[in-house]
Amino acid sequence: MKDLTPDRKTLDPIEIASRDEIAALQLERLKWSLSHAYRNVPFYRQSFDAAGVHPDDLQSLTDLAKFPFTTKADLRANYPFGLFAVPREKVARLHASSGTTGKPTVVGYTRTDIDTWASCVARSMRAAGTRAGDIVHIAYGYGLFTGGLGAHYGAERLGCTVVPVSGGISPRQVQLIEDFGATTIMVTPSYMLAILDEYRAQGRDPRKSPLQVGIFGAEPWTNAMRTEIEGMFDMHAVDIYGLSEVMGPGVANECVETKDGLHIWEDHFYPEIIDPETGQPVAEGERGELVFTSLTKEAMPVIRYRTRDLTRLLPGTARTMRRMEKVTGRSDDMIILRGVNIFPTQIEEQVLKIRSFAPHFRIVLTREGRMDALTVQVEAAEGHSDSGERLDAAARLKKAVRDATGVNIAVQVVDPGGVERSQGKAVRIVDNRPKD
Repeated sequence: MKDLTPDRKTLDPIEIASRDEIAALQLERLKWSLSHAYRNVPFYRQSFDAAGVHPDDLQSLTDLAKFPFTTKADLRANYPFGLFAVPREKVARLHASSGTTGKPTVVGYTRTDIDTWASCVARSMRAAGTRAGDIVHIAYGYGLFTGGLGAHYGAERLGCTVVPVSGGISPRQVQLIEDFGATTIMVTPSYMLAILDEYRAQGRDPRKSPLQVGIFGAEPWTNAMRTEIEGMFDMHAVDIYGLSEVMGPGVANECVETKDGLHIWEDHFYPEIIDPETGQPVAEGERGELVFTSLTKEAMPVIRYRTRDLTRLLPGTARTMRRMEKVTGRSDDMIILRGVNIFPTQIEEQVLKIRSFAPHFRIVLTREGRMDALTVQVEAAEGHSDSGERLDAAARLKKAVRDATGVNIAVQVVDPGGVERSQGKAVRIVDNRPKD
């Protein structure tokens, strides 16, 4: 792979500022954000008053822990515009979640917010190894989902040539990557695997593609998946993090020269890690639930938003700003099977170790009598059709998962193409248990 380490002269000065400088800027901006929310959003005024705190009580960064959390339920309760801190006429754009589990969560942006967002995504792309003039193939979905337009504006801000192909129609994805000579692709890691399948279906060697950088986000993925993609395409696979409620993609990004966690753009987003059960801050470096407070958002500031993503904070390396460890699970994606906590990424890690399997799988939950059961449906790799080999691979996966988690599972090996492909975020869990 090509060395794409960015020239430090091209970095924003705040990326490599001292920790004291970063903290001073955060405190100044945090005071503004709390005051902005309290003055202009009735929900926050009522929430702060109920907790007995006022923006003036923030005298240090640690004082933020005195303020109440914001949750997704709060966003839904204030649907559609109840959390806006500016008149609706000042909102330049709306995005929203799919709303598949209830009312969608709506977020708004002023023109300044969109400008900030574009700058954060451009910074993320530069950290990933993308440069001005590169051709960027964007296969995130466009529309109410923040991925497509967030990536698009960031790529334009960086000075790239943008191919806004969106998701789906895998043959066209491959054709445009090859015909246009895309050097960067931005897409979910699960759909990148579908693009890999299409390369093979067309008889093309993915290692000869023009791609040099893949910027993957919108779903948890493992370092094992990184190794798989980098090996198949001979390109850098870099993680980007964001969520619509906080801004969208570009809250944090891995640096291509280290790939050791995602540097958080702390001049715009203040991170905390809490115990998901108690809500109390954890010790430095301990794993817990990620919480974000926006520092510069005008239209819809978020104060101590509980992301449900599980990670930990680490000191900076390639940048001064702190890193968050790759998110490999969410508290609301956790499967509790016979008293044991399991995350889909733990299954993925074991699947990718077995060469007889393709990297496509899903978890099916059922109930047998009074006991929950977990079956992993996994595809055989191309050229691995022998029934004896499949039985052996299934047995190895069962043992690997049992050794890693302590849980016994069933494994169903299906033919290539037997696991439904995702054109956006991967659907890893199918819950067929009774809803009683």
